[in-house]
Amino acid sequence: MISIVPAEGPILDEILTATFDIWHEELTRAAYPRYYKGQLQTPWARTHLRRWAMVDGSAVLASAKTYAFDAMLDGRDVRVVGVGAVFTQPAHRGRGHARALMEQLLQRAAADGFDLALLFSEIGAEYYARLGFVTIPTFDLELRVREDPRRGAPATLVRFGDDQDVANLAAMCETRAAPFRFGLRRTRDLIQYAIAKKRLLAGLSAPGERGVEFFVAEEGGSAVAYAVSSLRGGQWTIEEAGDRDPAGARLGAILQALIARDPAAPRPRITGWLPATLRPPQLDCVGAQPSRDVMMIKPLSDAGTPASPLQRDDVIYWRSDLF
Repeated sequence: MISIVPAEGPILDEILTATFDIWHEELTRAAYPRYYKGQLQTPWARTHLRRWAMVDGSAVLASAKTYAFDAMLDGRDVRVVGVGAVFTQPAHRGRGHARALMEQLLQRAAADGFDLALLFSEIGAEYYARLGFVTIPTFDLELRVREDPRRGAPATLVRFGDDQDVANLAAMCETRAAPFRFGLRRTRDLIQYAIAKKRLLAGLSAPGERGVEFFVAEEGGSAVAYAVSSLRGGQWTIEEAGDRDPAGARLGAILQALIARDPAAPRPRITGWLPATLRPPQLDCVGAQPSRDVMMIKPLSDAGTPASPLQRDDVIYWRSDLF
């Protein structure tokens, strides 16, 4: 009899073994399961992240992850179920198991009071559009930091961020998100999870392969701006950022200070997602292209139905919140 069960123990191990080849993130076979299981040790993931398996007796047919988010849509609070890592075991492909699993997970979510389903497709929009999902345009920006000709650091106190700063980060995120039609409620625990996930990936990668930097600008003993970036092969990806200053000047100063650490070093290629209202004066946008990860939503209730189709500048979302 086919049923949906939590993916734990041997079932989880079977799924992780099968999914390694497509989602390994260039980790070793030993590190790959540690990456997922390490995420589950964070306070947010313990109560908001689940992996499910569709099984027929002892046979695993398909699997997926779900994430429980609080969000805002058109001025109201909504509950969002994120769906990711949808996968059919190789021996059972071509029989509609992944679609059946998705449909049942969404039915359960609607019954449990979720208003909206959210996913990021690596295979384009067509497959999930057939399941009722609609695309929200997102773009990868390429950014350049403006520098003083003398290549000096700005007069801004920049330091490593730590756990005590996260409450200030959450407050910045809430203020920054207010003008947008759709965005996650980025609580302290969610931000901690997002940063921990990036650090886990870097820590489990080959030595020197990846890095993660978390810096804040401080005034009066409190963080007033921040940036979390992933570093790899001469490229920086801004995973998330914030600034109490609406213009983002202190965020720009953080990036200028980081660039100035080694005046003789080649300048990195900097990419990221920045909301429309955050354009630090020290940054130039030198390119934009549609994101490979296609953001898609499907209403599950009247509250989760947008008043009109969501456009690029209606949404605030950070790369660190991709799943």
